[in-house]
Amino acid sequence: MTQEPPQSVLFCCDHNAVRSPMAEGMMKKLYGTGTYVQSAGVTNDLEIDGFSIAVCQELDVELSRHRSRSFDEMENWGDDLGSFDLVIALSPASQRRALELTRFYHLDVEYWPILDPTGLGETRESKLAGYRQARDQIKERLIARFGPPTELI
Repeated sequence: MTQEPPQSVLFCCDHNAVRSPMAEGMMKKLYGTGTYVQSAGVTNDLEIDGFSIAVCQELDVELSRHRSRSFDEMENWGDDLGSFDLVIALSPASQRRALELTRFYHLDVEYWPILDPTGLGETRESKLAGYRQARDQIKERLIARFGPPTELI
């Protein structure tokens, strides 16, 4: 069911180091600045993952300046979680956290079961293949959900 992108979207996953930064970066690249897009993790105990940076760079999506943050840090830094029109959870733990927030805010929460590529593969190439698979799943879901991109990647 394709819908216009909402005014604001929050992507979330476990650590805000792999899947949600990829989704944030690709959404911005595909659909421009018409939608306010952020990402967060259940916890913030990891920096942006180097493999995520590498596979997104292949699509000209820049992630190297991303700073990981948690839901709690977002609130502490003044981002009103209640102001997001849509929260897209990319992991079971982040879906649970997002659904907890709906007790306090009126939020639409969607769950996209995206592969967690961390821990997959032994070699650099096999690891990159797993991250590309997760990246491509996110890209397919973005286009299926929000329609043809304004910029192709």
